[in-house]
Amino acid sequence: MSRVMPLPPALVQPAREFRGSPAPARAAATVVLLDPGTLDVYVLRRATTMVFGGMHAFPGGRVDPGDRPETIRPDWAERLGVPDEQARAVVGAAARELFEEAGVLLAGPVEQPDRTVGDVGGEEWEADRRAVAARELTMAELLGRRGLRLRDDLLLPWSRWITPEFEPRRFDTWFFVALLPDGQTARDVSGEADATTWISPAAADGLAMLPPTRVTLDELCPYRRIEDLVAASGQRDAAVPILPEVELTGDGGAVVRIP
Repeated sequence: MSRVMPLPPALVQPAREFRGSPAPARAAATVVLLDPGTLDVYVLRRATTMVFGGMHAFPGGRVDPGDRPETIRPDWAERLGVPDEQARAVVGAAARELFEEAGVLLAGPVEQPDRTVGDVGGEEWEADRRAVAARELTMAELLGRRGLRLRDDLLLPWSRWITPEFEPRRFDTWFFVALLPDGQTARDVSGEADATTWISPAAADGLAMLPPTRVTLDELCPYRRIEDLVAASGQRDAAVPILPEVELTGDGGAVVRIP
């Protein structure tokens, strides 16, 4: 079965005018951050000056050359469907983007593997976050200096999406689900959003979103308990990419078919 959705109005004309070969899809990662008490989702609205301005999205972005965490679980390549080095980079990008865009750090003390770091909103932490965002400091360097390790076990792979072929900027994006760690607060620190909010997946129907964001929220709607959501993530396939197909309609519009 497939799902058919309207293509966002701003994308209809580019889709109808597309000719030629598609651009290569660059690796990217995005994180669906959940409130562990309510299972509300943290979403930000992209600033109008950004690509997809006005659209609501999750924290995320493309993989950076510095995204190379030193110690992660050994099965990420199998779970993400790519070689080990690329899987390592995708996981690193997910953690880094969440820290950069929401000020949330999935890490804990090296000597206490089951703990997470607490509040990371102070002045020194903010200086480190800005340094990471400016590529003056890698996440591995930050964690090593503070005696921390990446808690990649807190990243639950959910799905993988590839941007439709008509887009000039295309991404091969892995979606992860993560719970907000105790003592931390998500906040707008990236400068790339003009609004942020916590919202239940079921209440997000009126927000402007790209199809992958909308589908992901719809998939999260049935879950009321963390245990069920975590169990569901283990049954999902984040290795096989979803490639939406754009179909032009006779009325001058376009729809997207999601297999």
